[in-house]
Amino acid sequence: MGENQTLPQPPSPGGPDSPGAAIDSPLSDTQGYDLVVQQLIPGYASLARLSVALLTASPRAGRDGAAVLVAGCGTGAELVEARAQRPDWRITAIDPSLAMLQAAQRRLGDGTIQWQQARVEELHAEGCYAGALSVLVLQSLPDDGTKLAFLSALARSLEPGGQLVLVDLMAPERSPLQAQVQAAWLGFQRASGLSEQASRQAALGQGLHPIGVARLTALVNAAGFGDPARIFQALGYEGFLLQRPA
Repeated sequence: MGENQTLPQPPSPGGPDSPGAAIDSPLSDTQGYDLVVQQLIPGYASLARLSVALLTASPRAGRDGAAVLVAGCGTGAELVEARAQRPDWRITAIDPSLAMLQAAQRRLGDGTIQWQQARVEELHAEGCYAGALSVLVLQSLPDDGTKLAFLSALARSLEPGGQLVLVDLMAPERSPLQAQVQAAWLGFQRASGLSEQASRQAALGQGLHPIGVARLTALVNAAGFGDPARIFQALGYEGFLLQRPA
């Protein structure tokens, strides 16, 4: 869909392709999505600011008027921060969920963002972007070639030297302390006001496909990125900075 084009209204909010669709109740309502994700993920409120700041400091996306892709834009948290920090960016926001796109567009209003209901594999935008953001998307894709296809499409969309900020739930490390970490995650969610039932559903990772750092490294290397640099970690959630070689 072209720049500033109004999206049609859906029959009902929510969709199976949105990052939080694995949790049936609160995350199916786009109006409460951001609040619930903040209750699930320690440090989530700062993630968008950090992600945009990282791209702003990069050689390619730091340029005036850089083209930036937000893959799986959800309800627009990263878009709000990008507009605040870098109003000069030419942003393409995509999401396979029409409801999420509509929520983000209502939140951001008219402007210079190009909205597309699409998956990154459908963009065919080779070398078009100086930087990209992908927050809580890869975790929802099965590791049957789908994760690799997603990462490969992101790498192709970036110009040489372009960078990607990737944030996802990761598979737990083997450690005798892992049970305590899991209990702390549940405790954090309850202390943040999330219901116990929703908290336990989230902790089970229902419908998600997290992987470990070794597997992630293998996938991003195969997709055309260099080794990931960790830039964020809070319990099971981790963020990485990736670069397509120049």
